Amino acid sequence: MSVALEVPLEDLEGWLGRELAPIIEPLKAEGKKLFADIKGRLDDFREVCEKLLVDSEKEMAKENRKTYRSARTANKLARTVLDTIDEVIVPDDVSRESLQRLNEDFRKVFITVEPERRMSFPRIEPFFILDRRRFDIAWKRVLESLEALRNFSLQKYVKAKTMEDAVSMIKKLSQLLDEAERAKKLKERTESRKKILENKIAEKQKAITVIQDRDEMHGIVQVNEEIEELEGKVKNSLRHLQKPFFKFQTLARGPGQYLMLEEARKLDEYLNEPFKALATEEEGYPLLKSILRKMADAMDGGKLKLKSSRLRKAQGQIKDILEKDALIPLHQKCREAFSKRQQLVASDAMGAFQRELEDHQSKLMELQRRKKFVDSKHAVLDGEHQEQIQKIASQRKELEETVFRLAGKKVAVI
Repeated sequence: MSVALEVPLEDLEGWLGRELAPIIEPLKAEGKKLFADIKGRLDDFREVCEKLLVDSEKEMAKENRKTYRSARTANKLARTVLDTIDEVIVPDDVSRESLQRLNEDFRKVFITVEPERRMSFPRIEPFFILDRRRFDIAWKRVLESLEALRNFSLQKYVKAKTMEDAVSMIKKLSQLLDEAERAKKLKERTESRKKILENKIAEKQKAITVIQDRDEMHGIVQVNEEIEELEGKVKNSLRHLQKPFFKFQTLARGPGQYLMLEEARKLDEYLNEPFKALATEEEGYPLLKSILRKMADAMDGGKLKLKSSRLRKAQGQIKDILEKDALIPLHQKCREAFSKRQQLVASDAMGAFQRELEDHQSKLMELQRRKKFVDSKHAVLDGEHQEQIQKIASQRKELEETVFRLAGKKVAVI
């Protein structure tokens, strides 16, 4: 099995040029000769058209009724053709792009001149016989050049086109490598930022743990855990009253139903912070009972409308609270826990710890937010870099196959 020749990408274009010089250089020379021939034939055709233009203008100046219309048609034909061929630019260098552009220019000439010729010649006859003959001969030679150009482009120049494709692929691959290198550096920078943020986050978490491990903080942590448990119990104990509370609040804002300001505030508190509402009630939770009595009256009077099942459950819970003092034990526990937390938070030492803890927690949240943004950016950059690596591998393989078709040698592009 033959070993592939290793060629650095930056040297590949020069290596290909040397390998294919015996094939490409003769093709380039033939193309330049063809371009020169085309230019000469277009110049000849231009001279013929210029002569037809001059001759027709002279005839038009005579104002002969027999020849004037034919002369005017010949004049128009000459001007149209001259304007069309003046737009054709024969390039100096032979390349796929120049061949394509010249073929396109010739196509425009053909689709303009040929219909104009077929339409004009019957109107010119029987006058300007020599001019018409010279026009046809020159036009035929231009068409022969067009055919030669097509054959050269489609048949002979194929290998040179492949060579140009290879050069284009080399440039694209070089550009893609540069882009991949830039993406890699950006990714490395985001990785560095990630590590810095991770270290800062770890430091903040450690500082928070140190504060939370202090004896003074254990008491408030325990109270908070107790309050969290009590919050669940309060919500559960008042679960059948949440919807009635909401409807009664709306009802109390209208005419015919009155709540004192303190009762209205407490009702809003029971809707949004039920634990705090119950914990801050006086002994026997008088405000809650007053609200519930007015709610019960509204239910009995048909002003507070609920589904039958919901109404039945709400009335049962109201009865338990008003007649059986069902919330007394829970109310006592809530008051004690709430009072205990208030006392702990009010102490100078605890206030300092709490402020320090909140400061660390706030900074930790900001660091985590920044890290989330960096993580997202890193993921995008990593995805782009991986995609570029895949494209590089694919284009490298395609380039190596193209080089093999051109030079007949296995090449490994470095």
